[in-house]
Amino acid sequence: MTTQLSDAPSVLAQQLRIGPLELGSPVVLAPMAGITNVAFRTLCREIETAKMGSTAGLYVCEMVTARALVERNAATMHMTTFGPTETPRSLQLYTVDPKYTYEAARMIAEENLADHIDMNFGCPVPKVTRKGGGAALPYKRNLFGQIVAAAVRATSGTEIPVTVKFRIGIDENHHTHLDAGHIAASEGAAAVALHARTAAQRYSGTADWGEIARLKDHVTDVPVLGNGDIFSAADAVRMMAETRCDGVVVGRGCLGRPWLFAELSAALNDQPLPGPPNLGEVAKIMHRHAQLLVDHHGEGKGLREIRKHIAWYLRGFPAGSELRSALALVTTLEELKSLLSQLDATAPFPAAAEGPRGRQGSPARVVLPHGWLDDPLDCSVPEGADAMHSGG
Repeated sequence: MTTQLSDAPSVLAQQLRIGPLELGSPVVLAPMAGITNVAFRTLCREIETAKMGSTAGLYVCEMVTARALVERNAATMHMTTFGPTETPRSLQLYTVDPKYTYEAARMIAEENLADHIDMNFGCPVPKVTRKGGGAALPYKRNLFGQIVAAAVRATSGTEIPVTVKFRIGIDENHHTHLDAGHIAASEGAAAVALHARTAAQRYSGTADWGEIARLKDHVTDVPVLGNGDIFSAADAVRMMAETRCDGVVVGRGCLGRPWLFAELSAALNDQPLPGPPNLGEVAKIMHRHAQLLVDHHGEGKGLREIRKHIAWYLRGFPAGSELRSALALVTTLEELKSLLSQLDATAPFPAAAEGPRGRQGSPARVVLPHGWLDDPLDCSVPEGADAMHSGG
């Protein structure tokens, strides 16, 4: 449930240090497949700069597969595109194999591909967990530790910190987050982040912020970041106050709201919140987003990509079904511009646009490899899990 900022506990002005990285705001954009490409990150940063004078947090690119990166898969290399002024450049790896983890991290360091490496052990989707990847992998404590150690070893002597993101566990009977946090910190991770749901919950229900507080008590030598159910600045303030976490990771809450990061930065640095945009301003943001997607993908794919964002942008705003349908089929920038001009530019930001957004779904049994739960100390690399395409 979204909290009004006036009702939220106060927190002191916050900064965040991750290894050598000094961030002016403890806010991290969570990697989201098909969302957090260079276009979206650039848009978020532009809005934060316009409203706050600079960018302060960390914007992480889409997840890429370590093996695909090492093999220089063309689609994967395209996904690692950063803007010319983007700093720090943050890249998230999906990995199940210490060998490919080391090679990918070493490649990133030697070829100056990024300034920060995050590692994904939180993905709950069946095509990932059924092969032992994502949120399933921390159950294998030794293998998990070997993977984190490989990335840290590969970046040793550089200024590139390695961080790790995971969930509470596989399900209510198999919690792994306390072990994962301790192991990651022991192997040299510069910070850990917890999505406070199990893999079985996927994105349903309510994130259990109490488990973030438990992890914060358990891991005391590196920053602990919290993730889950941050849909407003007030939510971020409340999470930090209630859990004492060192930073917040924001995913679904920014869908159709790239200006959220300016609000979060202001709230967590004791500054006045910028006002929400009216529909005219949102229309300009949508067009800018589309232009950035075209720059990255070309007009055909760029306009196909903007379609999924349009419903999020227009949530709660007055826009007739005919216009919404036309926008959902837009194919050119000129067509988009013409359709956006038909919106009521004076319409204020609606209360109906607040609250949860994006996928939620229902909890479900986690699909795992046969015998996966038999031995948590087994170091065998999951077969075939590292061959999946990036962004999964």
